Amino acid sequence: MQKSYTVGVLTLGCKVNQYESEAIAEAFEKEGFTVLHGDAPCDVYVINTCTVTAESDRKAGQLARRMHARNPNAFILMTGCFAQAAPEKVAAIEGVDDVCGNTDKLSVVAAAKKLLEKGRETAPAIRVGDVNTAPFEPMEITRFERTRAYVKIEDGCENRCSYCAIPGARGRVRSKPLADVVREVEGLVRGGCREVVLTGIETASWGRDIPGADLADLLEAVDAIPGIGRVRLGSLDPSLMKEKFVERIAALRSLTPHFHISMQSGSSAVLAAMKRKYNREQALAGIRRLRAAFPRLELTTDFIVGFPGETEADFAETVSFAKEAEFLSMHVFAYSKREGTVAASLPGQLPNAIKKERSAALMAVGAALRQQRLEKALLEPVRQVLFETYENGLAVGHTDSFLEVAAPAPAPLHAALLTVRLQEISGGRLLARIEEV
Repeated sequence: MQKSYTVGVLTLGCKVNQYESEAIAEAFEKEGFTVLHGDAPCDVYVINTCTVTAESDRKAGQLARRMHARNPNAFILMTGCFAQAAPEKVAAIEGVDDVCGNTDKLSVVAAAKKLLEKGRETAPAIRVGDVNTAPFEPMEITRFERTRAYVKIEDGCENRCSYCAIPGARGRVRSKPLADVVREVEGLVRGGCREVVLTGIETASWGRDIPGADLADLLEAVDAIPGIGRVRLGSLDPSLMKEKFVERIAALRSLTPHFHISMQSGSSAVLAAMKRKYNREQALAGIRRLRAAFPRLELTTDFIVGFPGETEADFAETVSFAKEAEFLSMHVFAYSKREGTVAASLPGQLPNAIKKERSAALMAVGAALRQQRLEKALLEPVRQVLFETYENGLAVGHTDSFLEVAAPAPAPLHAALLTVRLQEISGGRLLARIEEV
């Protein structure tokens, strides 16, 4: 390319998509593009899509049309899960010039260069491979925002939960080789990264396609990196928390005492209908193991309410499960029918009014549990906080157990790891005084 072109990379969906978008942006920069904020006028827009719900699909189309209306001469390339699952539908969106699925996302760079050099085709190119036969796509990042970097360690999911369309868009489990993960994290640490989040479409499945390997092996290798700071994990299936696994990860110096457990329901009957790999008691047993192994443990989770066939008794079990698990925070979603999934055709589809009522009730439980966890945190007031942002004279960050803390400071404390004394609760987070400057 003779001219220096601009590109905006816009992202919908999960942390894996965010990571992949950063890798795409860095790949464009290596080819001489200037990466601008997605809202800026650009020569090229790449939209990395999600398809977890019908609303996700709608947002992707809306975003593409908005970019096209804002800058009709720009080329628009769509990639990600919606592009993989429904390429013809995506190609029909006004303004779209190229559709790339999930098997070769970095190819959007070459596709963009071709469009810039040869111009718009009469119809959008559709380049969607088979996610069930594709290998793990090599990609990496070298930079990060604030203090935290997300590193994709795994792609694909083979759980086949009855409500989920993602396996069809992401395919079988493919693990990033251990040595590649370690090398990428080493580079981020050298660049000043204080916290790494290892994530995937089904993070707990890392190593399933590598003979003799499991997630604990990878965590031990990352833990051995010189200068490693905090290490967190993406969303985890509760069935991972078996005795030997918990014993191994409890010995690590870098792993934070915070886990996001992807529960979805606290009712064994509903979990069976969802085709999850565990029941209520198995999940509670795993949580008890974690609490015994990590003294300052905090847990976060996701719940789906109003799943087909969920009775009042089932919902009551979810409420009691949440209380027994003592979650720090809970993301509550009303079940949304996803065409093409098993759950969409299950009997006992519930009316929206019941879903809304149960969502509100469970969110109220979550708010009360959060208050209890914050009150308990005040009993051990001396903590270390990794500061990330600055707002209205307050430096804001998180403890290793993911408690959000704000402390008065005369200036931003970006990436500073400081000792604080927790003082009170305000607005769902902890206020503190900095003890060490």
